[in-house]
Amino acid sequence: MIDLHTHSTASDGTDSPAELIRHAVAAGLNTLAITDHDTTAGWELAAEAVQSLDVPFRLVRGTEFSCAYFDRDGRRTGLHLLGYLFDPAAEELKAERARLRDNRLGRGEKIVQNLAAAGYPITWQRVVEIADGGSVGRPHLGRALVEANVVGSVDDAFANLLSSSSPYYVPKQDMEVHDAIGLIRRAGGVPVIAHAWARTRGKVLQADVLAELVDAGLLGIEVDHPDHSAEDRGKLRALAAELGVLTTGSSDYHGANKTVRLRAETTSPESLERLLSSATGVELISSPAR
Repeated sequence: MIDLHTHSTASDGTDSPAELIRHAVAAGLNTLAITDHDTTAGWELAAEAVQSLDVPFRLVRGTEFSCAYFDRDGRRTGLHLLGYLFDPAAEELKAERARLRDNRLGRGEKIVQNLAAAGYPITWQRVVEIADGGSVGRPHLGRALVEANVVGSVDDAFANLLSSSSPYYVPKQDMEVHDAIGLIRRAGGVPVIAHAWARTRGKVLQADVLAELVDAGLLGIEVDHPDHSAEDRGKLRALAAELGVLTTGSSDYHGANKTVRLRAETTSPESLERLLSSATGVELISSPAR
């Protein structure tokens, strides 16, 4: 069983990289991708955990990048791009990851300032403590709001105070998606668009734009995702076949920050092999038992 989209405490998950690996094994997975937001900070610890396993297991190292698409009229659509098995030392992409992390930090602090000015009992110090060295994201703010009894859950926080329509929201300064695809490909990685039609999250890219991104070097579409309807999954699968790109399935697991569990959605072995054959940045990591 293969799950290609998960998060650890290196960004906005609640499992450490080592815990993430242990929980993946317990969930019956034999292959997992760690894909924290805009960082590779969890890669080494996850790899060490895999090397200590006495069961067959494989780790795919990746990152989920914050991106944006701009149409001819300059209208923006936010999206996430999964980059798998790229060389983390590639200078262009390394610099961009640093810029995105810095932006996440500043953006998070501004949202906290907005909430605090409106009277909500939240402090930046506490958010940083909750992040515990990870790349700060809205789930950390959500946990601070839960802790302060402002909302009942992180999901409640996202639906209201932290939503893009909230008066406290601050937009991100994301990578332009064509640039991101090029950076990942030049670093030997495989770019796959994450939760392409997660309509509850906001505006999504239409089929013609996805085709445009494939022409720019996009190699895959995440089809089976908890935020995709059955109808959209069917349409995306057909579109991927038409465009000749691979499809993936993933839980988008964040630990206790979301209700979705590991292995909620999975990727076929055929798609994984296709992904691996397209990567030249870094290799898959296998446990000694494999």
